[in-house]
Amino acid sequence: MDLGQGALEGLGMSGYWSGRRVLVTGHTGFKGGWLSLWLAQMGAQVSGLALAPDTRPALFDQLDLAAITDHALGDIRDAQAVQARVADTAPEVVFHLAAQPLVLRGYEAPVETWETNVSGTLHLLDALSRARRPVTLVIVTTDKVYENREWEHPYREQDRLGGHDPYSASKAACELLAASWRDSFGGDLRIATARAGNVIGGGDWAENRIVPDIMRALQAGEPVALRNPQAVRPWQHVLEPLSGYLRLAQMLAEDASLARAWNFGPATGDFRTVQELTETALARWPGAWRDASRGDAPHEAGLLAVASDLARDRLGWVPRWDFPQAVARTVDWYRGVADGADALGLARAQIADYGAP
Repeated sequence: MDLGQGALEGLGMSGYWSGRRVLVTGHTGFKGGWLSLWLAQMGAQVSGLALAPDTRPALFDQLDLAAITDHALGDIRDAQAVQARVADTAPEVVFHLAAQPLVLRGYEAPVETWETNVSGTLHLLDALSRARRPVTLVIVTTDKVYENREWEHPYREQDRLGGHDPYSASKAACELLAASWRDSFGGDLRIATARAGNVIGGGDWAENRIVPDIMRALQAGEPVALRNPQAVRPWQHVLEPLSGYLRLAQMLAEDASLARAWNFGPATGDFRTVQELTETALARWPGAWRDASRGDAPHEAGLLAVASDLARDRLGWVPRWDFPQAVARTVDWYRGVADGADALGLARAQIADYGAP
C-alpha cells in the first residue's frame, strides 16, 4: 500500500523525494525508523548507517526496514566506515540521527556519549565535504542544547547554548561544530541543525524514557514509576519534527539562506508535566502511577520548552496534532501491537492520517 504521496497533500510538500538518494544515520533507532519508513513510502532511495538495534523489541524489526532500505551496520565513531558509506551511497540528502540519545545513559557512559555525538558528527561532516558534491545535511540535535535557566518562556534559536549533563552538552557541542563547519567549509555542503522537543510515538522501546516506561508497566500490570512527575516538557508526536526535517531539507536544497539552526516544537499549550502525560495515557489505557522521585537522582531539567516561530514563518511548518491527539496516537499504536495488530500497518496508517489534507 503506497501511502507516501497521499501523506504529503496536507504538508505542502511535492514529489521532491521520489527517486532521491537519502542517507539516514541512526536508521535503526526510534526516530530514524519512522523517518526511513516515511521516506521509503515517498519513493526515496533510502540508505542507512547505524549500530544494530539495542532494544528488544525494536521498531526497526517491527517495521521490517531491512527489506525496504539499503541497510548497513556501522559505528559513526569509525571514520573509515563513515567515509566508505558516504562513498557507496553518494547521497543527495543526509539526515544525521545517529547518537547516544539518553540523558541518564550519558551519566553512565560520558565518554561514549561525547565520542558518538561529537566525533561521530565530525566524521560525517568530513566525509561529506571530501565527497565534493552538492549535499543537503540536516543534523538532528535536541531542545536540551540550550543553557537551561528554568525560564517560563520558550527558548529561541538565538538563545545561549549550554548543557548541564553529558548528553545535553555534547549535543550543544554538535551545534557549535555544525556552525563552525558551515562557516569554514560549507561550499556545496548545506548544513542545518534541528532542535526538537520531547518526542513520543509508537515503537520507542528505550530504557528510562517515559512513554516506553508507561507501556512496559501497563503490559506488566504494574504502576508506572515517575522519576520527575512535575517536570515540564514540550511533548509532540514523532511525525511532527520529522515533517519539519523533511520540509527543511527540501527547502534548504533550493535556498542556502536556510542553512542555520531550527526549533521544531509543539504549540505553547502543549507544554505539559510528566504527570499530565502519564495521566492522559492512562485515561486511554487504564492503569496507575506512583511517585518514584529521589533527592539524589542525577540532574534533569525541570522546565524546558522551545519556540518554533522561525520554522512557522520561514518554512511554513506548524504542528498538526495537539497534545491529546499525540498521546492518543501513541497509546493506540502500542495497544494495537499488544493486541496483535501489524506494527507496520499501524505506522503507515498514522503517516497517512498525519499528512491528510
